[in-house]
Amino acid sequence: MFKKGEYVVSGNKGVCVVEDITTLDISGVDKKREYYILKPIYVMGSTVYVPVDTAEDSLRRVLSREEADKLIQEIPEILPITSANDKLLEQEYKGCMKTNDCAEWIRIIKTIYERKQKRLAAGRKVTAVDAKYFRLAEDNLYGELAVSLQMPKAEVEGYITREMDELVG
Repeated sequence: MFKKGEYVVSGNKGVCVVEDITTLDISGVDKKREYYILKPIYVMGSTVYVPVDTAEDSLRRVLSREEADKLIQEIPEILPITSANDKLLEQEYKGCMKTNDCAEWIRIIKTIYERKQKRLAAGRKVTAVDAKYFRLAEDNLYGELAVSLQMPKAEVEGYITREMDELVG
């Protein structure tokens, strides 16, 4: 069970803070069922209601600082998605996003980065699908790492780049 004030990751809403754990006084809703009241930290004015009894299917704790640092160290070993068929690639991206897993978001970023380099070298533009999922994966990953590493979201990419430079040395 999550506690009030704790940071969690909620599917497509990203990092949220548990604002309250309570029953809801809304018609048609079981008055005895408890809900997490979540406030997304990067989606202003939004509230997410998640039933406590089904929360483990859609919520997880934000990575600890140690887990975040370990994940960053593992980036070189995380393999990109290999799909010979561009039409199936969007399904792969969707599947990776639904896992709510940082390593899967990294797979998307690495895949699209490689595809982008090849397309630009061939004088072609980045596809709209690639641009969309690149942004989604980066937003989710950088948002969570910002909380884990206690830094502004805008500084996460530079931090990862510096860490990668040190690793490759």
